[in-house]
Amino acid sequence: MRNRIHKKKRMIKLTEKTEEKLPISDFYKVVDYVTIFKSQKWWEAIVVFESFGKRSIGVYLWVNRDGAWKRKHKFEVRNLDEWNKLKNAIDQLTPKLAAK
Repeated sequence: MRNRIHKKKRMIKLTEKTEEKLPISDFYKVVDYVTIFKSQKWWEAIVVFESFGKRSIGVYLWVNRDGAWKRKHKFEVRNLDEWNKLKNAIDQLTPKLAAK
């Protein structure tokens, strides 16, 4: 995938790791992550993290305010049953993206 350019700012490639530490509380142990999108203002990533011995997947969106990343949104998938419900709903609705 080529680099995408938006308003003359470099955005990273999908799945590219960054040198910058994820702006997640030290309370969580980050197991792995994939950056979906990152610019100077926005950072979106899918993160596998652990707390109290349980792993979850979080969909995070951070905004850069005054040079610091602040969490704007977080959506957490706690188990495979929850993931399957989400996946089925998304699979059901995805064809409607093209319809118009």
